[in-house]
Amino acid sequence: VRYADDANVYVRSRKAGERVMVLLRRLYEKLHLSVNESKSAVVSAFGRKFLGYELWSARGEVKRAASYKAQKQFKQRIRWYTRRSCGRSLQQIVNDLRPYILGWKAYFGLSQTPAVWRELDEWIRHRLRAIQLKQWKRGTTTYRELRALGASNQVAQKVAGNTCRWWHNSRLELNRVLNIAWFDRLGLVRLS
Repeated sequence: VRYADDANVYVRSRKAGERVMVLLRRLYEKLHLSVNESKSAVVSAFGRKFLGYELWSARGEVKRAASYKAQKQFKQRIRWYTRRSCGRSLQQIVNDLRPYILGWKAYFGLSQTPAVWRELDEWIRHRLRAIQLKQWKRGTTTYRELRALGASNQVAQKVAGNTCRWWHNSRLELNRVLNIAWFDRLGLVRLS
C-alpha cells in the first residue's frame, strides 16, 4: 500500500502519545507527506471514530461499535430506499434494500452491539409495514389483506378502521401479522 492515510496509534499515556505524534510528523516529513492536523489528535480512544467504528467500554472490556454517525447515515439511506412516493411494490423495495443492507452488515460485522442491530432491524420492518399499509390504501383492502394473512377479525378491523395513520398503525397489532417470518419470506436481510 503506497498511502495508508487512516491510522490510529494506541499508547499507555498522553505523554507517550505526544512523543509518538512528534516522531510520526518527522517520519512523514522525510517522506514528503504531512499529517492532517485537523483530524489528528492525542486523545482517549473512546469517543473517536475510525473508519466508521468507535470503541466503548463494558465492564472493563473494550468493544467495537458502528459509530453514531455511521448509524445515522445508514438510517438516512434506508429512508431514501423506502420513500413512500416512488410507486414500487414492497417486494421491489426489499430487493433494492438487500444489497445495501448486506454490504453494511458485512462492513460493520465486527461491531459488538447486538442491541443496536436489533433496533435497526425493528426500525426497518416498521418502515416497511407503514409502506405496505399505504399501498393497501383503503380500509376495505387493508381488512381483506390482513384477514388473508391470518389476522383475527378484531385486529383487521382495528387497523383498517384508521388507514391514514400508517406509521402509528404499523406497530402493535400489525407486528403479529406482518411478523419477522413474513419479512423473511419477502427476502429482507436481518442485521441481527
